[in-house]
Amino acid sequence: MSYKKQNYGDDPITIRKSDHYQEEYIQQFVQKWDDLINWEKRAEGEGTFFIDILKEHGAQRVLDVATGTGYHSVRLLEAGFDVVSADGSPEMLYRAFENAKNQNQMLRTVQVDWRWLSQDVHEKFDAVICLGNSFTHLFSENDRRKALAEFYSALNHDGLLILDQRNYDAILDSGYSSKHKFYYCGEDVEVKPEHTDKGLARFRYRFNKDGSIFYLNMFPLRRDYTRNLMKEVGFQNIFTYGDFQETYRREEPDFFIHVAEKEYRKQEN
Repeated sequence: MSYKKQNYGDDPITIRKSDHYQEEYIQQFVQKWDDLINWEKRAEGEGTFFIDILKEHGAQRVLDVATGTGYHSVRLLEAGFDVVSADGSPEMLYRAFENAKNQNQMLRTVQVDWRWLSQDVHEKFDAVICLGNSFTHLFSENDRRKALAEFYSALNHDGLLILDQRNYDAILDSGYSSKHKFYYCGEDVEVKPEHTDKGLARFRYRFNKDGSIFYLNMFPLRRDYTRNLMKEVGFQNIFTYGDFQETYRREEPDFFIHVAEKEYRKQEN
């Protein structure tokens, strides 16, 4: 059987376009993605953080726009939420559907590019979640603005967006380090950036069991840039957690989690 290979051409660090994720999430990589995440350890580190926030805001209907292999969609279904699971990668959606079946859950899936979300998703939701550092696959500001506008449009008037990202501030300013406690918890996987500059973070994933190596090219979003972009698109009352904690020093977290409200609030005089 012949397998498709990741294709970055002769100079991988020049690949800086949003559409390239289709060439990255090939079948062999997706098949190993759950080894990278380690569902049980991720659940231990994450706890009920997302479930609690969604319940506090009264959310019932949730659009998971970066479903991946289904971890958060399955957890939300198990917690009683009504979930639609979307992803741009058909390989990821297939894997997510199978993972959900193994957990006695049935996913409602849709393959869609965020930039044209409303063409394929016509419902309104109480919350949109975009997790797993997925938003950093968008390399142009126009693409990021378009995606955020589509998320905004998919929400009810008092809806909530939860979006996370790696702590690229620390990576760019101080170098890479990771506790591997909250997100990528697999013990037999080595993850590290092979190249970083202000326009690219190229990550290398080595799976020790068979020595296979894969890569992801992502845009290193700074925390405040993401927050400001959300505000400019129309989100309000944005709060940013660091590794699920309300208080943190900027350089410490592996990941930032932005929680943003759509609800319009008049400014106090």
